[in-house]
Amino acid sequence: MILFELVPLGDVYSDAVEHLLDRVFGADRHGRTAYRLRAGVDAVPELSFAAVEHGTLVGSIQCWPVELAGDDGSVTPMILVGPVAVSPERQNVGIGRALMWKAIEGAGDDVLMLIGDLDYYAQFGFDAAHTGAWRLPGPFERARLLSRGPAPNRAGTVGPRR
Repeated sequence: MILFELVPLGDVYSDAVEHLLDRVFGADRHGRTAYRLRAGVDAVPELSFAAVEHGTLVGSIQCWPVELAGDDGSVTPMILVGPVAVSPERQNVGIGRALMWKAIEGAGDDVLMLIGDLDYYAQFGFDAAHTGAWRLPGPFERARLLSRGPAPNRAGTVGPRR
C-alpha cells in the first residue's frame, strides 16, 4: 500500500526541501559538481516533485535545464536529474523510484543526465554509453556520469542552459 503522494515541488515549503537535502546529502552538498551544472538556472517546475506522507515531506526530486556544448559547435539541450532525496527513515519503500518515474514520464523524449550509481539508475534506463567524452565543471567519477534517451555521443562540455 502506498502511503505517500507525489505533488509539485512548488507545493511544499522550500525550507523543508533544503532541510531534507541537508539530512540526506549533508550541509556541504553545495560544493559538488552537480551544483555547478545548475548554477544560475531554476529547476524545471513540471519535472520537480515532492513525496508527502501524512503532511510531511519524505522525498523530493528536482530537474534542471542543462546543455551539452559540443566541441563540434553543436548544442544539445538536456535535463539534469537530481538531487533525488528520500528521508532516511523512509528509504527502500519505493519513494525514490516513484519520484524518478514521475520525472521520466514528464520529460518524454528529452535527454536526461545525472551523476549517480549505475547499479541503481540502470533500472530507469540510464547508462554511461554516450557520456565518455563529456566534460563537467568540476570533479566527478566518469562511471557515475549517466544518460537516458537520445544522448549525444560526442565530446563537449555540460553546463547550465540559459
